[in-house]
Amino acid sequence: MPAFTRIAGAAIVGAQAELVDVQISVATQQEGGDATFRIVGLPDSALREGRERVRGAVLHGGWPWPWRPVTVNLAPAGARKQGAALDLPIALGVLAAEGLAGDAAALSHVLCMGELTLDGGVLPVRGVLAAAEAARRRGLTRAWVPAANAAEAAAVDGLEVVAVPTLGAAIGHAGGLVTLPRQPPGTWRPAAWRGSTSAVRGQPLAVQAAWIAAAGGHNLLLSGPPGCGKTLLARHVVDLLPPLTRPESLEASRVHSIAGLLEGGLLRRRPFRAPHHSASLAGLVGGGSVPRPGEVSLAHRGVLFLDELPEFARSTLEALRQPLEDGVITVARASGRAEFPAQALVVAACNPCPCGWHGVADRCRCTRTARERYRLRVSGPLRDRFDLQVSLQPVDPDRLVGADEPSPYDLGDLRRARTRQGDRWNARIPAAALPEAVSPTEAARREVVRCARRLGLSARGVHRALRVARTLADLRDEDRVDVDEVRIALTLREA
Repeated sequence: MPAFTRIAGAAIVGAQAELVDVQISVATQQEGGDATFRIVGLPDSALREGRERVRGAVLHGGWPWPWRPVTVNLAPAGARKQGAALDLPIALGVLAAEGLAGDAAALSHVLCMGELTLDGGVLPVRGVLAAAEAARRRGLTRAWVPAANAAEAAAVDGLEVVAVPTLGAAIGHAGGLVTLPRQPPGTWRPAAWRGSTSAVRGQPLAVQAAWIAAAGGHNLLLSGPPGCGKTLLARHVVDLLPPLTRPESLEASRVHSIAGLLEGGLLRRRPFRAPHHSASLAGLVGGGSVPRPGEVSLAHRGVLFLDELPEFARSTLEALRQPLEDGVITVARASGRAEFPAQALVVAACNPCPCGWHGVADRCRCTRTARERYRLRVSGPLRDRFDLQVSLQPVDPDRLVGADEPSPYDLGDLRRARTRQGDRWNARIPAAALPEAVSPTEAARREVVRCARRLGLSARGVHRALRVARTLADLRDEDRVDVDEVRIALTLREA
């Protein structure tokens, strides 16, 4: 009867991980025949090539390779598995089936991940945090992962994590010959709140919009000539956001882990992503033959900064509509669907015309047609999804070298506004809940109607203006939205 063993691995599916039952069968000598080494269960090319990595690592470590048919089944068979993270469990399973890796039955209760080198080293892999969470959901309590991934796995409560440096160390640990130390969970605390806009001079309206955006999670569009402070202000928005909570850090860290960008433990600061305008559609919103998170998902719980917004490809920008509205990206492929979180605060910057100087003295040389064509590169429906739209003007040099300018709010105001909102951001109040959440006075309601008719606002535009007004009231610690908040919200939307 063939020798049989099993061990738990993991495969990435969208922003989550699913456990993979790695089953290894080694034929007896009597069944003999050729020395084939098969991997079945929808492996991708990297996994199929893993046969040579596994065999090389085993032989280099001094263990005999079973020159008999070896079959590896990755269950469930209908789900595609990709990457090299199953190298280590396959090698351990083969040696356990040969009686060289301790108690084979005990290995079936261990999550194991790692890419092998030909000399038996264990390299880091993507998605260890998500895999560790999946293991706990399935009741597993032990995980053997690459040393570079141990800190992220140890962030999952109730999981005993062992950092595995080499295949030989894993074999010795499994057989009780050596004891690899357990990875300590580590102490997580968010980075300090660094809220300040003192470096931005001469743009009081834009600075106010930045504070409001951070207080309520509102998307912000900045328009103005080169050098007026758009990029500088955008980079300060992430500092105005409140510190990450641990659940938020887990969400953001999971996406970074799946992308292979997580270093050490959980993220302590909110992410800030600023892709170049040449970014592809898949690079910005996610996708590919094997779907991976894009920049908007990597900015989850942080800021996505799109500089030179009209220079992005039109199809790429239009793909942003869903995440701006729903906070999630759904990538559909013939093999299935993958979902990635995308609750990022989007800050975009653009020039008023191709040369950038329209409205500044007589410096613009663009024709009216060129300006209109440039403006239309950003569609109306996409522009409508920015709650705050502010125009900036060149700053007088005297203000640039002068004293720091006071901020319209302080961290106490932001903290109070976030406390009033609770778990939600005002920018994501559902339309059906707006009347109760916003609670406008009768005068404020009439002002909204009057201005919406005068400005020709869409229904989405009205709703977004009400959400901004709610944030303004929260910053002032007011229970109801009054006329002043409505007027400021509409001013900052049509500036």
